[in-house]
Amino acid sequence: MQFSITALIGFAATVSAAVIPAETITKRSGISITPHDTYGSSIGVLGCKVNTNRIAYWPLSPGCGKCAKVTANGRSLHLLHVDQSGGAYDISYSAWNFFNTGNPAHTDPTMGGGIAADFEYVDMSNCADLLHEKDGKLALSATNSMNTVSACLSDSWFANNYAIYNIANPNACTYGMDETCSIEQYGVSLPVCPHQLGIQTALTTDPVVNIQYGTGNLVTALQ
Repeated sequence: MQFSITALIGFAATVSAAVIPAETITKRSGISITPHDTYGSSIGVLGCKVNTNRIAYWPLSPGCGKCAKVTANGRSLHLLHVDQSGGAYDISYSAWNFFNTGNPAHTDPTMGGGIAADFEYVDMSNCADLLHEKDGKLALSATNSMNTVSACLSDSWFANNYAIYNIANPNACTYGMDETCSIEQYGVSLPVCPHQLGIQTALTTDPVVNIQYGTGNLVTALQ
């Protein structure tokens, strides 16, 4: 189940923000952050290799991945922006719960609407602890991320800090092989993996776990 609150209050402002190129925005005040309880990434970042409790689902393009410092209710967190919402400033449910109460959602789940917040994009080094790939890189799906790789190899941080895995479904990590792949040419060729690219072998070693809205229950993603 995916829960994403898009309250009418402030909705018009977030929709208008969506038409502004993300590259022109480095910070914004007075946004309304809302909870999102199911991991997803429009650029193919593997949920099993990042902290899914610290994700930003902005109505702005995540580009090659960005680190956003969000402040609300006197608290601050760094969130990894790897997905684009349809209009709301959604964030991971556990992060939203922290801003609401100061506690994580799995121990003290709460419910509610938008929380007034400010954000600014900061250097990706501030989100280093959110990247769980063994070399501290941004881990991407080999079958879902080649457009991202091709577009982002000119980005200095991305070019030196990405890894491609032969995992077919980045939102759940339940199919494929937990192995790294390479690209033969600079952002052109298909990935070369130890096993067949896109192999559908069941993968159970590192599932994506979501925190269910309102209950705090841990729910393993299936697809």
